[in-house]
Amino acid sequence: MDNRLKNDSSRAIYARLNRRKYGIILGLILFCAAACIGDVLTAAASPTYRLSVQEVVQCLLHPSLASGGTYVIVIKMRLPIALMALVVGFSLGTAGATMQTILHNPLASPYTLGVGTAAGFGASVAIVLGLGSVMTSVLAFVFAMLICLMIYFLGRNNVNSGSLVLSGIACLFLFQALQALLQYGASEDQNQSIVFWSFGSLQRTDWMKLLITAVVVAVTTPLIFTDSWKYTALTMGDDKAVSLGVNVSGLKIKAFFLISLMAAVSVCFTGSIGFIGLAGPHIARMLVGEDQRFYLPISALCGAAILSAASIISKLIQPGSVFPVGIVTSIIGVPFFFSLVFRSNRGGGRA
Repeated sequence: MDNRLKNDSSRAIYARLNRRKYGIILGLILFCAAACIGDVLTAAASPTYRLSVQEVVQCLLHPSLASGGTYVIVIKMRLPIALMALVVGFSLGTAGATMQTILHNPLASPYTLGVGTAAGFGASVAIVLGLGSVMTSVLAFVFAMLICLMIYFLGRNNVNSGSLVLSGIACLFLFQALQALLQYGASEDQNQSIVFWSFGSLQRTDWMKLLITAVVVAVTTPLIFTDSWKYTALTMGDDKAVSLGVNVSGLKIKAFFLISLMAAVSVCFTGSIGFIGLAGPHIARMLVGEDQRFYLPISALCGAAILSAASIISKLIQPGSVFPVGIVTSIIGVPFFFSLVFRSNRGGGRA
């Protein structure tokens, strides 16, 4: 009888905790939706371009009834940027959470592997050669994936956290040096373009870039989420995961490829946007712990929420202009980084 009561009590507690976690997911979804509408509403230019909530909602629900100017502002200019903030934030949040799990390191993010630096070098090559905006994105993607392949071949014979991180750091410094070399020989205008691209910005977004990014995220995300129980086993250590039947090396290679693809396609269109892959998973871990069934989607939603909020803030800092969103996310992310470092030092290891 006592055992039955204990079991019933345990099931009730488990069900209550799950309801709380589902409630967090629902709350984040609602916040992201509100932030997206707020992003569309927020004008960086003069008050002439400010639209009311009613005008924006009417244009979103019934585009054919909107005036020509409202349609252009909402549908063609602001909506793609607002949606790209959500998609890229979702992508980087997922990638950061997955990377922290497979590397057993809460300070890991896609940029630990130097993906952003490699993409920046590719974009710099296109800018110096005068290849145009399309080729800038193409070369940024190519070099981002190139560094992923380099790290994979460097670590394929010993797929563990240390080898992957060290390979990533080595490649990061390599591409930093190559980009500095390009900037040294570039003209003043070219250097200005390179620096602006490296800041990270959503303002280059159009519907085609949004579609490509969204398709990649829609394909890769389910492939990561379906392995959530394997990632949960991995949090207990590689040896424990192996004893539970998880192919640890295969799982890490699969995860590494998927998060590299997600990060590369995001970076190639928006530039280097840091700290999303660090701050999003950190918040998720504080909310739900290491249960990957909830940790992964909440990390993704936290990333989307942070980048969407940063997009709004970037328009409000200085009227008439838009601050690069990468600067805003870096300012937001610095406190999270220091908190992780201090927690790691106090805990003597993983935060």
